[in-house]
Amino acid sequence: MGEEIKHEKIYPLGYEPENTPDSSDPNIRNQLIDFILKSGPSEVIDTDLFAVMAKRRSTRKFSNKPVETTKIDKIIAAADTAPTAGNYQGFEIFYVKSTEKKKLLVDACNKQPYVNAPVVFVFCKNPSRVKLDFPEHILKKFAIQDATLAAGYSQLAAQALGLSSIWIGMFDEQKVMDVIGTDLVPSSVLCIGYPEQTKFPKPRRNLKDLVHVTW
Repeated sequence: MGEEIKHEKIYPLGYEPENTPDSSDPNIRNQLIDFILKSGPSEVIDTDLFAVMAKRRSTRKFSNKPVETTKIDKIIAAADTAPTAGNYQGFEIFYVKSTEKKKLLVDACNKQPYVNAPVVFVFCKNPSRVKLDFPEHILKKFAIQDATLAAGYSQLAAQALGLSSIWIGMFDEQKVMDVIGTDLVPSSVLCIGYPEQTKFPKPRRNLKDLVHVTW
């Protein structure tokens, strides 16, 4: 019989998925991501996409209940499935676990206290990953779009898992970069946790103000 091949698992320092495949190479992106997305949840989740969209609300008060690692895994995996320019994924996620750094992020995010949430992700643009033959300003635009879509997918995944979130777009870019220790420019800060209370839907604009038909 052939010798069993052992694969070294490569994960970011300080974060490793709760469950990983036993018989496949976890370094092969799709194997690990597919496994996480298809693995059974620890509790019932909402699989009706349109219901998830309808229920999603921004939350500014989170409970102290810790978010399970399996749910964090799925949220990150969902971000990884987001469509990107040329499938080059011109973004990176910084998972802020340090309590002290979360407090510094509050200051960097215009002193918004809810930035100190149970789970904090900073989505950053990385246009150097986008290997397309376009001018630099176009590649930067692609990276903004990539990071934005990834954060949006994460928000919907969080809602489906019984969590809530708030998207932070008001921040001092350089301060955020200093806190997380990167030269990548942030596009958004996503704060996630269990809400203290469930919010009801708010009215939206009329369809005629939303959609404009061109012929």
